[in-house]
Parts: sequence; C-alpha cells; structure tokens
Amino acid sequence: MKQYREEPEKSRIVCLLCRHYCKMKEGQVGICGVNKNVEGSLKTLVYGHPSALNVDPIEKKPIYHMLPGSSALSFGTVGCNFKCPFCQNWQISQETKVNEEVYVSPQKMVDLAIEHGAASIAYTYNEPTIFYPYAKDIGTIAKEKGLKNIFVSNGFESPEVIEDMAGWLDAANIDLKSWDEGYYKKVLKGGLEAVKDTLRLMVKEGIWVEVTTLLIEGENDSDKDLEEMAEFIANDLGRQVPWHLSAFHPDYKMKDHEWTGIDTLMRAKSIGEKAGLYYVYLGNVPVHGDTHCPGCGELLIDRTGYNVTVNNLKDGRCPKCHRKIEGVWS
Repeated sequence: MKQYREEPEKSRIVCLLCRHYCKMKEGQVGICGVNKNVEGSLKTLVYGHPSALNVDPIEKKPIYHMLPGSSALSFGTVGCNFKCPFCQNWQISQETKVNEEVYVSPQKMVDLAIEHGAASIAYTYNEPTIFYPYAKDIGTIAKEKGLKNIFVSNGFESPEVIEDMAGWLDAANIDLKSWDEGYYKKVLKGGLEAVKDTLRLMVKEGIWVEVTTLLIEGENDSDKDLEEMAEFIANDLGRQVPWHLSAFHPDYKMKDHEWTGIDTLMRAKSIGEKAGLYYVYLGNVPVHGDTHCPGCGELLIDRTGYNVTVNNLKDGRCPKCHRKIEGVWS
C-alpha cells in the first residue's frame, strides 16, 4: 500500500487510491486527472499543491458530533474522480491544471493549523481520496500534534485505502448522493454499491462517520428512496450515525434546476426519524441544527447557522439522564 499501486503487467500500473482502479501505461493519468504513472510508480501531481485553503467552523464540513464550536483548517487541491453536474466546487474539482508555484509541505500545513488555533484538519473542497498520499503525510504529523483529521468525501475510497487510513483518520463526512446505481454510474461516474461498502468499512474500522445527502427535487427525493437510505443508515451503519439533509442550490451544470424547498427537507427529516435515526440535521437552510438527547429529549447543543450557541454536554453525556452521546467530544 505504501506505493499506492500494484503491477498487473509490465507496461501498466493499477492505482489503488479509489475504486476506479485505473490501469495506467507509462505517462498516463487516471480518471481523476492528477495521479500519473511515472516510470512504474504512482505520482500524485497535486502533492504539496493546495488550490483552496481556509479556516472554517467544523460544523461547516458538516461534522456535528466532533469538537463542536471548534475550527478546522480546510484545504483541497484540483481534480476529482466523480463528475457531479451539481458540484459547488467545480472550478477546482473539474480542473486538472496544477499550480506548482504554490507549495505547502505536510509539516507546514500542520503548522498553519496550529497557528490559526484549529483543532482539526479537514481534507475537503475536492475529493481527498485522489490526494491521499499528501493527506496521509499531513494527517500523521497532525495526529502526533494532537489534532484531529477529517475526510469530506464522495465515499469512493478503495478498501485498501480505508484500511490504511484507520490508523490516522478520526472522522469522515461521506456523501450518499442518490439511491440509484444507474444515476451514480451514468451521471456521477461512480457507484452506489461501492459507496455503501465504504460506509460500512469506515464504521467497522472505528472512524466516526456522518452522512450527507444533497436533496435535489425530482432526482433523489422520492419517499421510497429516502426510506431505503434511512433504513440503510440505521441498520447497516447504526442509528447513531448523523444524517445531514442538505438543500440544493443551482450550480455548475444544473443552473436551471429549482432550489430545494424546506418542505422537501422536513419530509426527508421525518422519514429519517421514523427509521429510528437519532440525529437528523438540515443544511443550507436557515434553521437550527440542534442536537437533542435520544434518551430524554434534552437540548444538548444549540446551533444557529455554523455557530454553537449552547453546549450542555458533560463529558460526552446528557446532563439530565446521563446517556452517553455518540461522537468524539475530546
């Protein structure tokens, strides 16, 4: 795994970073556009070259059950292994030209996080799996310094990468973009079964997982699809896994599509709760993202936008009934 590739035959290598398992001849790049066969080794062309770098509230990732109210140093590069027509960061994700004038070493990235008072580093904005060698080198140093590591991902990681990341990755927010294998393959250029498998494997490896579904009316919001998604999360991953239901806004190649209505989000939320999920949150809309105790209903965390205004948790427990609340609180 250290080389992130295997050799099925003399003239090609297989990239192990994601489930496309691209076979590349000498000089060839994979589907993501940023991993290349250079003399029989896999070269990650974006290594050390972030294209976006910000300090964000951890709630913006969105991660709600880890260090609420803290900051995450967030960065991404160019490139992606999916082709989502609604991508909000398409300017970098669908770009493959690397700006080599910008160089941030793994050590420097960790130093920046500490300088800005961040409690974690989030690998986000584009698909972090495609720059995994860079992410891991940063994450390993970050972990030694007491920082948390978060992947915000489309969930197309290879099983080899998931096994490898278990040693240094603390949390992941994974997109469950649709419940239709055909839509995943044809439109997104990924695969639903692969994403479901990734989610199961991450939970099994002890990585804290939260799931996000961007609701697009007429595309992925039927009651049947939402019920099956909610049941999958509750039964295969666990009722403790938070489900973020996010409102779509027109972007990239879907500018003619309607914004997601609040009614659609509320309908999806009630489906999630009916399936037995403890924590269902709405995103991209002006509503509170509060966390209540699944045991007694006590308000634990009050979120207004990305701000935590109240945090009543006591050592990760409900102050009223003392139920342990699932998450990473320290």
